Amino acid sequence: MRECPLPEAPGCSLAARSLAACLAGILEVAVDDVPCAPGGDPFGRIAWWLSTRNLGLVPIAHADDFEWGGWWLARMQGADEHAAEPFVVMAGVPSGLVWAPAGTGAPDGAPVCEGWVLAPPMLSGHAPDGRVSGTVEGLFRAAEAAAPMEALERATLGAGSGIEGDRYATGLGRFSAPGRAGQDITLIEAEAVEALLGELGVELAPGDARRNVVTRGIDLNALVGRHFRIGTVACYGQRLAEPCSWQQTLTPPGTLRGLVHRGGLRADVLADGTIALGDRVEPGQ
Repeated sequence: MRECPLPEAPGCSLAARSLAACLAGILEVAVDDVPCAPGGDPFGRIAWWLSTRNLGLVPIAHADDFEWGGWWLARMQGADEHAAEPFVVMAGVPSGLVWAPAGTGAPDGAPVCEGWVLAPPMLSGHAPDGRVSGTVEGLFRAAEAAAPMEALERATLGAGSGIEGDRYATGLGRFSAPGRAGQDITLIEAEAVEALLGELGVELAPGDARRNVVTRGIDLNALVGRHFRIGTVACYGQRLAEPCSWQQTLTPPGTLRGLVHRGGLRADVLADGTIALGDRVEPGQ
């Protein structure tokens, strides 16, 4: 772990700033690379940022007597017996305070009130299966959050926005957020959609998975954190497109369960261009 200063983030609370500092210290990244959320929720921008690193924060049920050999995050009990504002780093069996970001005034020796462990959402690391290139088998967009997916033969893409006319390109997606990485374009494997029927009896048309691009032949999970191309369009794989409860309301029962860890890929579009059915999907700049 590497100690670091509190980030200078005007409008952000001490909680948000100390959380960013703790995460930067644990992950050994520049503190300015960790987003701070303005307002009252210190976790407001952290979840999606951690997901780009295949990580999440898991709350600890009984943090006051939790023991963990690795780093974990805590908030100590304040003077009013509620959680104090700043986050600190804990470790050890039994655990103790390892580091409090400078200037937070973490109470010395106070009991732990809340805690969180950094953990990967996948139960085991993804081993690439050797499928390193594929093709575009389907292209789709939806004008609004719950609108039906429209099938396309060719799509125009804008850097930093996605497919022209799609709800995420226009900011009308259910989870649209200005400046959020990984919302330009989504991809899913045709093989994953077919597995829903073969394994769970869930019949889902490729477009009804509500992803923009349906691929065949390539391991999309292996593109997280990598540059790749769809035809001539350069993209960057930000994180897995895990299924969600909202998607489940628009699809047959069992879709959410069947697409866990194979719901596809969320990616950034790095340059304007067009993609079409039959285009190649391959790693590389």
